[in-house]
Amino acid sequence: MSIGRTRAQAQVPLRIRIRISVEGIVQGVGFRPHVHSLARRLALSGWVGNDGRGVFIEAEGTPDDVARFQQDLRDQAPPLAAIHRVTATVIPARGDHGFHIADSREGTGRATLISPDVATCADCLTELFDPADRRYRHAFITCTNCGPRFTIIRDVPYDRPATTMAAFTMCGECEREYLDPRDRRFHAQPICCPACGPTLRLLDARSRAEDGSPAEDPITSAAGLLRSGGILAVKGLGGYHLAVDAANEEAARTLRARKHREDRPFAVMVGDLDTARALCELDGDAERLLTGPQRPIVLLPRRPGAAMAESVAPGDRRLGLMLPYTPVHHLLAHRFAGPYVLTSGNLSDEPIAHRDGDAYSRLAGIADGFLTHDRPIHVRTDDSVILPVGGRGLPLRRSRGYAPQPLRLSQPVRRAVLACGAELKSTFCLVREDRAFLSHHIGDLENYETLRSFADGVDHFRRLFDITPQLVAHDLHPEYLSTKYAHDAQDTGGVDLAGVQHHHAHIASCLADNQEAGPVIGVAFDGLGYGTDGTIWGGELLVADLTGFTRAGRLSPVPLPGGTAAIRQPWRMAAAHLDAAYDGAPPEGLPVRSRNHRHWDDVVAVARSGVNSPLTSSAGRLFDAVAAIIGLRDTAGYEGQAAIALEQRADPAEKGAYPARLLDDGPLVTIQAADLVRAVVEDMRGGAGPELVSARFHNGLAAATAEACVRLRESTGIGTVALSGGVFQNLLLLDGLVRALRLRDFRVLTHRTVPPNDGGISLGQAAVAAARDALGLL
Repeated sequence: MSIGRTRAQAQVPLRIRIRISVEGIVQGVGFRPHVHSLARRLALSGWVGNDGRGVFIEAEGTPDDVARFQQDLRDQAPPLAAIHRVTATVIPARGDHGFHIADSREGTGRATLISPDVATCADCLTELFDPADRRYRHAFITCTNCGPRFTIIRDVPYDRPATTMAAFTMCGECEREYLDPRDRRFHAQPICCPACGPTLRLLDARSRAEDGSPAEDPITSAAGLLRSGGILAVKGLGGYHLAVDAANEEAARTLRARKHREDRPFAVMVGDLDTARALCELDGDAERLLTGPQRPIVLLPRRPGAAMAESVAPGDRRLGLMLPYTPVHHLLAHRFAGPYVLTSGNLSDEPIAHRDGDAYSRLAGIADGFLTHDRPIHVRTDDSVILPVGGRGLPLRRSRGYAPQPLRLSQPVRRAVLACGAELKSTFCLVREDRAFLSHHIGDLENYETLRSFADGVDHFRRLFDITPQLVAHDLHPEYLSTKYAHDAQDTGGVDLAGVQHHHAHIASCLADNQEAGPVIGVAFDGLGYGTDGTIWGGELLVADLTGFTRAGRLSPVPLPGGTAAIRQPWRMAAAHLDAAYDGAPPEGLPVRSRNHRHWDDVVAVARSGVNSPLTSSAGRLFDAVAAIIGLRDTAGYEGQAAIALEQRADPAEKGAYPARLLDDGPLVTIQAADLVRAVVEDMRGGAGPELVSARFHNGLAAATAEACVRLRESTGIGTVALSGGVFQNLLLLDGLVRALRLRDFRVLTHRTVPPNDGGISLGQAAVAAARDALGLL
């Protein structure tokens, strides 16, 4: 009896079948069409579909073809896809024929990731401006490689019924493209055209949505409104913006007055790179950031004499530029043919308006017209802000284009975590397994509207990513609304709480950003944070890892006279630092004292009394004091404005540095801020200009901080330094300190994908809570 194969059997090729699960950003990015195309090319049978965890596949063919399929699945993935995990199991062959896209199914668990919103791709732009194309000037043109994602999704799997496009029924031609595997719009969920898609219209500011009369050509009329000096509200991907002609001083000034935004710079949208080059100095890295699919606001050096209204960015050497990222923006930029301001659609301190009725109500007193449409925005999302640093972008606000793409942690968490962040530049972070879902920018948690936006965002993320937190991390400050939210969650949900000190969270966010666990010498320089000793910290040197920290150094503390009033009035910090630096007898005739003579003695008395004047080691407030002393700013329209002015005034070519002593204050190495303040005053009195004084102050603080790190290395043996906190948005200080540390043979960690400011705090809180939980420390 033969045990070999018969001749007939040998002529039948061996077939195998595999079941594959793909997790990551694989929905809404053309992944199913990609799989379909690969399988058809290799003559495989089976199917592909979406489920709650990502994409499921069954593929059958010869062993060689199936192996090639698995390789190409990763190597040739669509540009917007991000594959995190692929699992494959061999199952019995079925002998079926043909490969198709199966119906989506929810499954028993959700692990699918959602793509951020993506700028209009080059193919769609070509069609948008082609008079022969059926989508010519269609304001909602999109395909599998671009368009809205995160801001329109209500639920997963990512299919049209689960988005805000559900109300728009495809016409016959769009349905044909949607079903054609050879078409770029094959299974593109937001697909539409002028016959079946949303409708763009221009409404008068007095019109209501339901009774407004659409303009015949909304884009042309909107461009005309801008040319006439009017203020236009524009519905974008994540909310409404307010637009004016960026070259019209009166229009920009009117927008500031109506929006109640005194000084903070406006962002500017430019139609192309040539216009950007005419306004700002661009290198290859800046151009890459501007033209990337995320399309953030990029902060760039302004060219002298740039044709820009002064009120767009008063006194600022930089401009925040962005290129169009939706078809509406492209059409408006093309028709207007000039740069236009595009700033968030809100009053100062409010969240951006994203629902039509709310926008008409809140913006009616600001805008002269509304360029709007009838596709709902499900999640409000502000523009991201990026600062080019050393060949890459340092995020100052991580939002549209980046969120909700997860960050990978170095270790999986034991229990699901919610971290509630701080108060300013609020974000939250949800963690499951080894993925940290850092939210979009929420805003400053100082009012009910922003808190409601925060709570709605948490609920949406929990539902999308199927995360039920068992552990909630929060700041130690008892009056932060984020802290109160955490305690409410404990009261209503039975979760465990983990309080995380503010500056430890900063250093932990830098560690998590670099996928490290420490220990490090952490330099946390920011505005204010609640300290464990009852004082206000902000100029800290910590010996830290993810589980804990020891405060090992600081800037010498001074009173914060009047509490938060000192943030709005930097001259108060000048009074406190001068009083400390000169033992109560600063030199006579200082201009900062003369300018504020009416209240100076009272503020000094309050500082000395300690009443509403807690001690603070804040680096941010030290910058404020120096800015006021040298005459740059006595008041601030927004947090950090004086410090920004100080950085921008500095002469980058100046190498001189003011000396500052290091004192052993018990267990702490203390950098004597008083030495820096006295050097500033004496140099200024000797005739040195603000440019030299500012540069020497920056250089002196960097040198003293580096020497403090050397002293801590001698006592701890730690040779890695992590830099975090909002002060490290200051490139002059950041670059100077990084250079000084590397000259002393330190390894330096800085932020890469999350902001160094409080926008990264929630990631740090989550990392600390997870690390402590893993060791049973909670």
